[in-house]
Amino acid sequence: MRNSRVLAALLLAVLAATAGCGKEGSPPTKGPKPEDLPKYQVDSAFSLPDSGTWNKAKRRGHLIVGAKEDQPYLGEKDPATGTYSGFDIEIAKMIGASLGFASKDIQFRTIASANRETALQNGQIDYYVGTYTINDMRKKLVGFGGPYYMAGQDLLVRKDEEDIKGPEDLVGKKVCSAAGSTPYQRIQADYPKATLVAYDTYSICVDNLLTYQVDAVTTDDAILQGYAAKVPDELKMVGKPFSQEPYGIGVPRSDNALRFAIDDALATLEKDGTWKKAYEATLGLSGVPAPTPPPIDRYPAS
Repeated sequence: MRNSRVLAALLLAVLAATAGCGKEGSPPTKGPKPEDLPKYQVDSAFSLPDSGTWNKAKRRGHLIVGAKEDQPYLGEKDPATGTYSGFDIEIAKMIGASLGFASKDIQFRTIASANRETALQNGQIDYYVGTYTINDMRKKLVGFGGPYYMAGQDLLVRKDEEDIKGPEDLVGKKVCSAAGSTPYQRIQADYPKATLVAYDTYSICVDNLLTYQVDAVTTDDAILQGYAAKVPDELKMVGKPFSQEPYGIGVPRSDNALRFAIDDALATLEKDGTWKKAYEATLGLSGVPAPTPPPIDRYPAS
């Protein structure tokens, strides 16, 4: 049984390393098909002169968007081609089109969870779309458009795990999450008897789960759905979500013009069905139907 877990971990690594290669005998890749993704109408007449971020991108000729690269169906990077795919990536593209930038004019940049605020504050990226929970503490550092999706913290365990059914069962258990993430902080505060292990990426946590180095991985259910769908014979989600995680689009804190423009774009894209089409072509492949998008929190400028 342990050997099968090791093989599953290796399979996840091989899936990442060979995605898009198309070599005979390569494991099948489960992920979005480019032909099934929506096409986004670029608003070529769009202008946002009050946004320093937008003006800088316009002069540059392209957007720079922060993202994740190791989250199946959400934000995943093909190492062979450098192409990013997933629901968050589609959100970034549809917002970009609304701001006047075609998909080909968006440059994605992988930013770890712990570095998101710094990247926005230093102007390394124009906005960030990567399972980024909106909360009051972060609002003091950056701005948020949205939310565009409501997730909830959950637990991922091995398929034969019987002792862990919810967060109350984590006493003395090794639990892995991403450094600097909201889920890590919640376990630390609310379940202090768990033994926390932190890495920069959730993919390392999942590898450690499959090889018996940790007992559970905790983060948002949307992220865990993707990992469980990759190796359903080895991994499962347990219990019910024990938090609400509204995913927002991170922007520089002082750029209210950009934040409000993103809110306007999201409202239109959700109403006309574009949001749902993007979900069904990406995160919906994990088997969970498209939910109703959460209300947009158009909070006042500070």
